[in-house]
Amino acid sequence: MNAVVGRDDLLLVTLDTLRYDVAVELAQAGRLPNLARHLPGGGWEKRHAPGSFTYASHQAMFAGFLPTPATPGPHPRLFAARFAGSETTERRTYVYDTPDLVSGLARDGYRTVCVGGVGFFNKQGALGDVLPGMFQESHWEPGFGVASPSSFEAQVACAERVVAGLPPERRLFLFLNVSALHQPNWFHLPGATRAAGDSRRTHAAALEYVDRHIGRLFAAMSSRRRCFAIVCSDHGTAYGDDGFTGHRLGHDVVWTVPYAHFFLDPTEAAS
Repeated sequence: MNAVVGRDDLLLVTLDTLRYDVAVELAQAGRLPNLARHLPGGGWEKRHAPGSFTYASHQAMFAGFLPTPATPGPHPRLFAARFAGSETTERRTYVYDTPDLVSGLARDGYRTVCVGGVGFFNKQGALGDVLPGMFQESHWEPGFGVASPSSFEAQVACAERVVAGLPPERRLFLFLNVSALHQPNWFHLPGATRAAGDSRRTHAAALEYVDRHIGRLFAAMSSRRRCFAIVCSDHGTAYGDDGFTGHRLGHDVVWTVPYAHFFLDPTEAAS
């Protein structure tokens, strides 16, 4: 990452609440064409979430603790605060001397921008201001939230405006929290009803909705220079698995998440 930070733009997309099994199933079935073309080998990496719900997981990720590979470690990290004795920091790790990655990148000249999604990013109360408050610039409106059937389209449009308004020479770290997978998501599946509620099938339909529009985000972020992108879930969620519903609990479907990182080439955006 020391060869990336300072040269490339950076993008972190958290597909809030996305289950690993659903992400893999759709990719293997060819139902995520825009995401799959960028996934290394065409598939998701299996990882463990750093937290079981949005707030905890994002606090960890912004501190440099991205989802951990689901194999025995130790696993060197991409980003890390300077910390004596760290066993996951190596020579290739981007090390910063601030409390979190966001302020570390800002100190190194990046414009840091948050495009919020779920309630922990809505800035409507003290708790909802903590995570977006880490960034130099943050955006949230009701149309970005979980209740909007067109939330991701609105978020992408905001990201496009951010990119267009930035001086060409200024490096950008853009974080986007995708709310579409989070409940309620029943409205993304044709024929589903509010009364029937959310299910694994409506969760899958929400991911397909995101895939239909994520190409615009990738194109915007690679329109100025090469972009290093991380796309992952912050945690999964249960739909009756072993009697559990929701997240902030210790079930495997909550702790196991899809992860990928890759470069977005500006020549692809121009084509």
